[in-house]
Amino acid sequence: MTVEKNPQSADANSTRYWRENVKLLGLLLSVWFAVSFGAGILFVDVLNKIEIGGFKLGFWFAQQGSIVAFVILIFVYTARMHVLEKRFGVSDE
Repeated sequence: MTVEKNPQSADANSTRYWRENVKLLGLLLSVWFAVSFGAGILFVDVLNKIEIGGFKLGFWFAQQGSIVAFVILIFVYTARMHVLEKRFGVSDE
């Protein structure tokens, strides 16, 4: 998709770009919430019935799992934003 010189078209393109960006952020923040609050607090009793390396899974999510998930989300966000920027013609490349 290329950006046209028409100001109205540029505004529409910008609006679509930000709408897609906010959708992506909403999805990733939902995953973040599910991992940190859900797995670390709400479902800890259910997850503690499973052990990994001698540690209960609920404890693992609260201590390390959520951090690993957050780092993965950063990489997912970066990769998806590169695709989104190229699609809307706002890439730095």
